[in-house]
Amino acid sequence: MPAKSYRIGQIVPSSNTTMETEIPALLRSREGVEAERFTFHSSRMRMKKVTQEELAAMDADSDRCALELADARVDVLGYACLVAIMSMGHGYHRVSEARLHQRTVEAGGAAPVVTSAGALVDGLKALGAKRVSLLAPYMKPLTRLVIDYIEAEGIEVVDSISLEIPDNLEVGRLDPLAPAEISKRLNTRGVDAVVASACVQMPSLASVQLMEDRVGLPVVSSAIATTYLMLKRLGLKTGVPGFGALLSGAY
Repeated sequence: MPAKSYRIGQIVPSSNTTMETEIPALLRSREGVEAERFTFHSSRMRMKKVTQEELAAMDADSDRCALELADARVDVLGYACLVAIMSMGHGYHRVSEARLHQRTVEAGGAAPVVTSAGALVDGLKALGAKRVSLLAPYMKPLTRLVIDYIEAEGIEVVDSISLEIPDNLEVGRLDPLAPAEISKRLNTRGVDAVVASACVQMPSLASVQLMEDRVGLPVVSSAIATTYLMLKRLGLKTGVPGFGALLSGAY
């Protein structure tokens, strides 16, 4: 009997290149240990500079993207821009997920919707994390928005490092091993988990297990949390070996 195949849909900023690299990499790795197979499908929202104005304009385009992906009959839909959601106000991931799911229903291709913002919060809660430290590529005011959003969900952010890179393409060109090095300057005393990348465009997959082995704490990223929640929404096992505690299969 052939393995069941799932269609993974992603709504991505037009300048994003990382989520269409890291989500497939994670799920291709999973194919080495589980029977399911995956195909990948995207729709794009215009965004070049990571500013609050561009993020708000981009978010307004997400309904169109949800309709397009529903036409492809994807099995789960991921909104792949964490800061766009978090910059729209506390708890907005719930509003966005409900609205975009309704768009898929209206298009005749109902699919569960995961936002990377909601996935990061849910992933940290699954780990039982009450206190975290994080890395982000954003300008400091946007990192502050992210911190405030996470703290409004009941998770304290003890320390953060902002790389202050406003150009989204430049963020995507960062070395995937950079978070492992940069995180050595992060205060992780007394925290329950570390966020290697609080941004879907900042590559970090190659760093996560290295960081986890060094600090002895769970390490997550936006891509890992999104993959975890997608697998949960599909009712599938969440184990992807080699990418940190959240994808260990224990949660």
